[in-house]
Amino acid sequence: MTATLPLDPASQPVKQRVFAFALMCLGFFMATLDIQIVASSLKDIGGGLSASQDELSWVQTSYLIAEIIVIPMSGWLSKVFSTRWLFVASAVGFTVTSMLCGMAWDINSMILFRGLQGALGAAMIPTVFTTAFVLFPGKQRLIASTTIGALASLAPAVGPVIGGWITSQWSWHWLFYLNVVPGIAVAALVPKYVHIDEPDLKLLKKGDYLGILLMSGFLGCLEYVLEEGPRKNWFGDDVIVFCAWISGICGFLFLVHAFTAKDPVVDLRALVVRNFAIGSLLSFVTGIGIFVSVFLTPVFLSRVRGFDSLEIGIALLSVGCFQLLALVVYGFATRFVDMRILLVFGLVCFGAGCYFYTPLTHDWGWQELLLPQALRGIGQQFAVPPIVTMALGSLPQSRLKSASGLFNLMRNLGGAIGIAVSATMLNDRLNLHYLRLNETVTVGRPEVQGLLARSSDHLASVAGDALNASRAGLANLHALVMREALVLTFADCFYVLALCFLVGIVSVIFSRPIASAPPSSDAH
Repeated sequence: MTATLPLDPASQPVKQRVFAFALMCLGFFMATLDIQIVASSLKDIGGGLSASQDELSWVQTSYLIAEIIVIPMSGWLSKVFSTRWLFVASAVGFTVTSMLCGMAWDINSMILFRGLQGALGAAMIPTVFTTAFVLFPGKQRLIASTTIGALASLAPAVGPVIGGWITSQWSWHWLFYLNVVPGIAVAALVPKYVHIDEPDLKLLKKGDYLGILLMSGFLGCLEYVLEEGPRKNWFGDDVIVFCAWISGICGFLFLVHAFTAKDPVVDLRALVVRNFAIGSLLSFVTGIGIFVSVFLTPVFLSRVRGFDSLEIGIALLSVGCFQLLALVVYGFATRFVDMRILLVFGLVCFGAGCYFYTPLTHDWGWQELLLPQALRGIGQQFAVPPIVTMALGSLPQSRLKSASGLFNLMRNLGGAIGIAVSATMLNDRLNLHYLRLNETVTVGRPEVQGLLARSSDHLASVAGDALNASRAGLANLHALVMREALVLTFADCFYVLALCFLVGIVSVIFSRPIASAPPSSDAH
């Protein structure tokens, strides 16, 4: 069942290493893609499952919560079962639950299956990062980390595009059936080609089960509070208060345990390595940028412009296109330019792309979105791969498995927190802007009087009822004010999103040079 492994996995034939890495990248891309593939199709899913808007948000959130809980455990799981068999089990579980999602009969079954899909597929994400740094030495490692970084940022960007096209051509069920064939291929081929480590089932006896329990309580309850808080008036709801207490207590105990236990499930001590700590912070910031921008743009196009799933997908297409173009330039630039300079350039482009959303108006379509999305696509490509190399390249191989889970957790946690804050802003700032606009839109103003008169005359000519036409004119005025308040709210969200990248740019100043060669095995 197991092959005789060379002492150094990097000494395996190049073709085998590349093919093994490509297989794992396919699984990684599938798991990452599925976070946002439903973003542009939630309206269709809601119609098919008779679900409300609040219930629909859990189609994405349940997947993200499960991933956030399982990803940090992947390092320990790969030590117990080996990278190969953990990846196979994850691919099989992901494929089966994808089929179940496509067969969901109501919103509750969909939320359950999406949670299982996220949990079972989560291990495919951090194991790819570890594999790249184990299989490839020197400059090859730089190419591998560039590939992973590109896929990590490309998958959320193209997810709504692919999802919108699939839904318009067939149905939303195929968003999940899409995973079946590649999932089977990955599960069948990985055992033959991926040879990195051996299982050690003895570790099950001394697993950090207390750490796993505390971490699950902390992250699971935290994500619930972040997701449901905006809709339930935060601490005005008893369940939110209870979950916040559980999250706070478990989080504190988890931190104490992680820094005092002999072999904790998550290696928080890796944060004393400067580049890993800064890389994890930058992973958090880019996670905010990637997930929040993909969350806000489809919501804007749906609520303000009334776009369907295909139109939303087409409007978002430019991000992926410019990222692929930037990939070629980035690969060439790494030969001549310091990686920290490329990283700063990427963060500046990403932040500028978010800032250029702020002149938003109600009639923005793909043409107006082209420049900010182009900058965002270029920024993602120039920012994410250097962050991967900075963080994981600063650690010895013995610490990669545990630290990789923490690094990937930061990206998804940034996305989860960013989406929750954005949802809160969409609610609170909308009320603020509506009240401010309502103060200026008074019946006594000539412009308002003229607008109401024209609207009422038009409706009266159509319906022939002057009284109802006057009421309908007031309703149209209310809808107009609400629309403009919503546009201003989206602009505020993108402005705050752009400010997050200032933190990232400043943090790069304190980093050490980014090296592609790993430190010695006894590095600290």
